[in-house]
Amino acid sequence: MAGPNGTPGTPRVLRAMNDRAALDLLLEHGPLSRTRIGKLTGLSKPTASQLLARLEAAGLVHETGTSEGRPGPNAQLYAVNPAAAYAAGLDVTPYRIRAAVADLTGRTVGAFELPSPGRRAGEPVVRQVTDALDGAVKAAGLTRADLRRVVIGTPGAFDPGTGRLRYASHLPGWHSPSLLDELAAALPMPVEYENDVNLAAVAEQRLGVARGHDDFVLLWSQEGLGAALVLGGRLHRGWTGGAGEVGFLPVPGTPLVRHVTKANSGGYQELAGSQAVPRMATALGYDNIPTGTYADVASALVARAVGQDTAQATVLLTTYATRLATGLASLVSVLDPELVVLSGSALTSGGERLRALIQAELEELAASRPRLVVGEVVEQPVLRGALESALATTRDEVFDTLSLR
Repeated sequence: MAGPNGTPGTPRVLRAMNDRAALDLLLEHGPLSRTRIGKLTGLSKPTASQLLARLEAAGLVHETGTSEGRPGPNAQLYAVNPAAAYAAGLDVTPYRIRAAVADLTGRTVGAFELPSPGRRAGEPVVRQVTDALDGAVKAAGLTRADLRRVVIGTPGAFDPGTGRLRYASHLPGWHSPSLLDELAAALPMPVEYENDVNLAAVAEQRLGVARGHDDFVLLWSQEGLGAALVLGGRLHRGWTGGAGEVGFLPVPGTPLVRHVTKANSGGYQELAGSQAVPRMATALGYDNIPTGTYADVASALVARAVGQDTAQATVLLTTYATRLATGLASLVSVLDPELVVLSGSALTSGGERLRALIQAELEELAASRPRLVVGEVVEQPVLRGALESALATTRDEVFDTLSLR
């Protein structure tokens, strides 16, 4: 037998592979007995026992009760030790910064929300980030030193060539060319940066409707309109990190927008972004239009229309679906994805009724006909994706140390 990349199957390599397989099974299934681990891995009972002894000695698993209520003697159960490592995620918007800490099993153990950075005028971004992170760390009963990794999600993307944030002029203070160096100096653990919509796609790929799918597009509508592209199971970020910035896409039905980066908007954003929903509702004679952020107002209006069986509601939803399908038609014509996930509150609030309308419109506008689904990770999907991304690397780092033992 050969190990990874053709490495000869030495006993140490094979042990490490078996140990990692067992840890992945424990993460997937929860507590398991020695016998069950043996069956799932194909290992003998003595080999499974040795494996568990190694993992327990390394502090990666612990005993967690017995399997009661089954015929025969109760079996000892083993689980991943949640305290073996911790990782954190941050979700940054112009309105607030959310931070959370998760243990090795993925359970959130501490969270904190920093009020709108706009209200903290003049306060350095590094201070905002560390305050938010420290709030989550404190809520978890930990210290910064306990964290193995942090992933920060922001609108736009950090250009790998320049290290500067692009496509997010509405995020004050985040465009300094020295920001990444300042954050690296302030935080003792590795820090990664990712586009917020990409992280929502990570959440759906790991926890939601995109599980098992290697090629999909996630269309996101919150304050902005964007997309994440997953091709061959991997995020496609583009040369400058701007892949998926579809809000800038020129589309029919709206005037051509020029100098889009200065305007921080484009045709598709103007046609089908969350700010377009209250305009449509006003034109249809809706009263009592709520106030709040664009996303809050759009979500409330779409949810109201879904709950109504009136001509007014039908026109609003149909018009919105046509506008959304107009931009999607360009995306699917180029990418031909297997699946399109609708995410962000302005879309998920429409549920199945809006999804079906977009699907019907898209089938008339594009030759490619991917299946549309509503995202399942609706509770803080960007933050959840940041945690999942941070945990994936953390688990690799922690588990792969076994190959050195």
